[in-house]
Amino acid sequence: MDAIVKDGAVTRDTDDKRPTREEAEKAVKTLLAWAGDDPEREGLLDTPKRVVKAYEEWFSGYRDDPVKYLSRTFEDVQGYDDIVMLRDIDVESHCEHHMAPFMGKAYVAYMPTDSVVGISKLARVVEIYAKRLQTQETMTSQICDAINESLKPAGVAVMIDAVHQCMTTRGVHHPNVSTITTQFTGVFKTDKDLRDRFLRLSER
Repeated sequence: MDAIVKDGAVTRDTDDKRPTREEAEKAVKTLLAWAGDDPEREGLLDTPKRVVKAYEEWFSGYRDDPVKYLSRTFEDVQGYDDIVMLRDIDVESHCEHHMAPFMGKAYVAYMPTDSVVGISKLARVVEIYAKRLQTQETMTSQICDAINESLKPAGVAVMIDAVHQCMTTRGVHHPNVSTITTQFTGVFKTDKDLRDRFLRLSER
């Protein structure tokens, strides 16, 4: 059974309605021919296989549930009651409108209440959502919501700064423009000083 995503939630497709690998490779051959090349020439013979294999890696987030990675928490924090923050998490995703890559950095913080989660799990949540067809705005919200719902912290802050190749290599062709999106909940939304502190830490 394979995971499918509907409205941002992972479910299981018991009927396995996904096309076969052979069908996916055939679709790549069709696109190669449509682009104007010959799928049967030597340099392109293995391209359909390579593209399908690359898609398995680029879109591996459809097979993972971020809640699973946030489910194991630790209550022994020795009285720690301040921000837990990860900076400069690599973001490699694909725009759902053009299937073009967008890449940048994510900054994630939460204010723990009774427990904390392993810091690598926060980076993994970013990766899971990035490895799906996305808009940056939706991904920012999804990361924030997953942490908020799983950990029940006093607040969550997420910022993503990324460059979209659907804007740099096509359309308006502006290569030096990045997009910044943010999402705040709880104390990060209500406490301006705390929110500003998160933003300052993100700039360092």
